[in-house]
Formats: sequence, structure tokens, C-alpha cells
Amino acid sequence: MNIICDTHTHTIASGHAHSTVLENAAEAARMGHKFLVISDHAPNIPGAPTELYFRAMPNVLPESALGIYLIRGCEVNVLDGDGSLDLPGDTLDRLDLVIASMHTPTFPPADVETHTRAWLAVAKNPSVDIIGHAGDARFAFDHERVIPAFKEYGKVVEINAHSFKVRQGSYENCRAIARLLKKYEMPVVVSTDAHFAPLIGKAEASLEVLRDVDFPEELVLNADAARFANWVSAKSGRTFDL
Repeated sequence: MNIICDTHTHTIASGHAHSTVLENAAEAARMGHKFLVISDHAPNIPGAPTELYFRAMPNVLPESALGIYLIRGCEVNVLDGDGSLDLPGDTLDRLDLVIASMHTPTFPPADVETHTRAWLAVAKNPSVDIIGHAGDARFAFDHERVIPAFKEYGKVVEINAHSFKVRQGSYENCRAIARLLKKYEMPVVVSTDAHFAPLIGKAEASLEVLRDVDFPEELVLNADAARFANWVSAKSGRTFDL
């Protein structure tokens, strides 16, 4: 199985990444991808851009560059047990795709019930499309309660390759989550969380998790260009000529 889009990437705008949009797009083109999701960190991460950056994205970034469709997105921060986010809905709704993630600088890890309550609230938020690096053991939650809620509200869970290097317990947690996603026949995306252009598309570790649980290829949204395009079109209203 190969991917045709990296659904979680960062540019120098995030403050601690090291490549530009065009450098990332060039690497995506070299990998033979059709799309690239730009998902810079939302404002509460130290060094991240302001809300204006995200409000301006649809007007500033072209729909494509270097033969790659640019999917204009954001990695918004879950801030507390109520599922509060650090960008308002009217800003997030201007974007093509929105990832919601928990990060220690913006949400000090609490307990399983607090994290569970937060994800249940995020599940109901119509501005969120993708659940970011949910395998992080520091933010352990009740999978049996939360995964069905993600399905009910149409959220897509990512399997984040970068997590296996930097977030404790992620491999086993992601495998457990993937088993539940398979059980409930829920789609996933695989991603690198790349903060440097040469890492774009290097998601083999995520694909390995899916192979471990015999996850159906047809449920991996970014393993097929038409499948991914249809999903993004339904979310954003954009159309793609493949």
C-alpha cells in the first residue's frame, strides 16, 4: 500500500519546522503524490502563527503548486477537558481540513476521564475533520467510548508515523485504536507529521501498524487519489481534476 498525500505536514510558519510550502510541495511531487495537506500549528503552540495566518490561507495560497494540490489546513490544539480549541469555528471553517490534537504545551496531561471527555467534545465539533496522534500515552483515553463517537460524528483518525519516535506508548496504542477502527469500519489517514521536507510521505511506520491488524486498504483515505479527492471535496467543496 502506498499513499498519495501526506495529511499532516508543517512549514516554517509553525516556528519549529524547517521547510517552506514550496519545499514541501517539491518533495511531495518527487514522491509522486497528488496532494499535500499544510497543517501548521494553531496559535497556542509557542512560535506558531496567529489566527490571521489561517484566515488568510484561502486567499493567499493557490489551489495548486508544482503540480500538487495544496490542501489548506491547520493543526488546532485541544486546550482542556471541555474540548476547547485555540481557533474559533469561523476561522477553521475557512480551511479545507482541520486536525485536532493534544500537545503538552497547550494541554497539560490529566487523567483518562478528562482526556476522554475532551475527545468526546471534539467529536461533536463540526469544524474538526481529523483526530491527530491519538496514540500518545500521556493523553490516554477510553477507546471504547471515544472511537464510536468519532464514527458517529464523522471524524477520521490519523495514524501518525512521527509519534512512534517522540510520543511514548504510541505504537501499541495506535495498534489498539486501529483494531477498533477496523471493527467499526471507520476510515483512517496515515501521516508523517513532517517538520522537514525530506520527511514528507515517509509513513511506512504507520502503514506497518495497519498491516499488523490487517486493516482494509479501501478504508485508508489517502491510499487512493480518487478516494481522497472525494473526501476532501465533501469537506471543502473543492473539486480536483485527476
